[in-house]
Amino acid sequence: MKRHLPLAALLLSACALEPAQQIYAIDTAPIPAAVETAPMTGTGDKADDPAVWVNWANPAGSLILGTNKDEGLHVYNLSGEELQFLDVGRVNNVDLRGNLAVASNDETNSVSWFAIDPATATVSHIGDTPTTKDEPYGICAGLLDEVFYAMPTYKDGLVQVWAAPEDKVAEGVDLVAEIQVGQFGKRQLEGCVFDEANNQVFVGEEEHGIWKLDLSDWTAAPVSVDTIAAGNGLVADVEGLDIWTGQTGEGYLVASAQAADRFVVYDLKAPHAPRGVFTVTASIDGSIDAVTHTDGLDVNSAPLPGFPNGLLVVQDDGNPESGVDQNFKLVDWTLIRDALGLD
Repeated sequence: MKRHLPLAALLLSACALEPAQQIYAIDTAPIPAAVETAPMTGTGDKADDPAVWVNWANPAGSLILGTNKDEGLHVYNLSGEELQFLDVGRVNNVDLRGNLAVASNDETNSVSWFAIDPATATVSHIGDTPTTKDEPYGICAGLLDEVFYAMPTYKDGLVQVWAAPEDKVAEGVDLVAEIQVGQFGKRQLEGCVFDEANNQVFVGEEEHGIWKLDLSDWTAAPVSVDTIAAGNGLVADVEGLDIWTGQTGEGYLVASAQAADRFVVYDLKAPHAPRGVFTVTASIDGSIDAVTHTDGLDVNSAPLPGFPNGLLVVQDDGNPESGVDQNFKLVDWTLIRDALGLD
């Protein structure tokens, strides 16, 4: 999986400069955490980004993959117990489609690939694709017309698009596009998510807001979805992005507004109207602490045990103190839906 075709960058930049940012108060709905994963014991910024793998044959056997940006990839069950650890280096973000997962590996400057065996619900590292660029930061995966896409994002505002037929990924993936996203100056990107049903990809620019790319035309200029300055709840840093999807392409985009310890929800379909803001508080019985300073997150709309309408998984900066024993919290989507009056 080391083949690549270097292409000329598609230099498509949106140039509006952002005024100075500040955190501001906004009405939020408190949503209690339901489950937490085992901690990444110790101090420092370790946990970053989760991804949920659904075991369709046995939903109770579904998995949560979580990156440890000091060490590798952890694997948990829905009760939060750690099942595996893969020592693959400093992986920052992770995403998956089907039984394939990808992670941005800034130790090897590569996209790391993982296979999930549906028969045994185990994860294995199957190889790395060098990106030819330093420090891949965020990453998201997509699957459209049997083509698997991996999109690493970078601190200079670049996104790369790597692709191969889903059944031929092991033979190598090709670099099919490089796209410049975001404003001039500060344009650090991280979170991103494919919305295949609506032919769009959302990308977060940490100091500015959220952009949208056209999945059917990589040469199209990025389109602004929301900005910090608009006052809908985003603040710097704009971090994790993911979507709750319905049966016919409807759904919601969720974004982490890291510095304000909150999450902003938008309609998935244009014009992407803001639908509300929530925080993740301590569990009802007080056994799980509240979530602060979330980096990565993942949303899954599949019905799972204890989560009949899907779940949200978020990184927690402190467990309970900032930078201590970081982990991931699981939240019942039903509570978010009801609190914000979502369909």
